Amino acid sequence: MPELFNKKHLLSYQRNLRNKMTKSEVVFWSRVRNDQLGVRFRRQYGIGKYIVDFYCPQLKLAIEIDGLTHSDEKVFAKDEQRQKYLEGLRVIVRRYNSGDVIRKIEDIIFDLFHFIDELKKRTPPQPSSS
Repeated sequence: MPELFNKKHLLSYQRNLRNKMTKSEVVFWSRVRNDQLGVRFRRQYGIGKYIVDFYCPQLKLAIEIDGLTHSDEKVFAKDEQRQKYLEGLRVIVRRYNSGDVIRKIEDIIFDLFHFIDELKKRTPPQPSSS
C-alpha cells in the first residue's frame, strides 16, 4: 500500500511550514494544541500530495485557515480540487477565514468544539494499538 500520510519527501517542507506559521495559524494552534478540545491536532500534516494546516487523525478532520489569497479564482479552484481529494479519503474539511481567527477566535473555538462533539457522537471509538 502506498504511503499516504506524512510522506517522507514532504517532511522538511512540513517542518518549514510549522516554523513559519501565519499569525492566524499561531492563534488557532494556541487554542487547539495539547488536546484542549478533547482531541489531538497535528500541525501541517501531510495527506497524499497535500499538506493541511491542522489535522485530527482520530476524527479524520482537517482544518484549513484561509487567508486573502484563497479568494483568488485560481487558488479557489485548487482548494476545491484539494477538498474533493480529501473528502474522497473520507476526511472532513472545515475551513475558517484567517481574519475571523484573529478577530473572533472565541466564536471559532466554540463552533469547532460543538462540531467535534457531534463528530465524536457519530464516530465509533478507534481500537487501541496495544
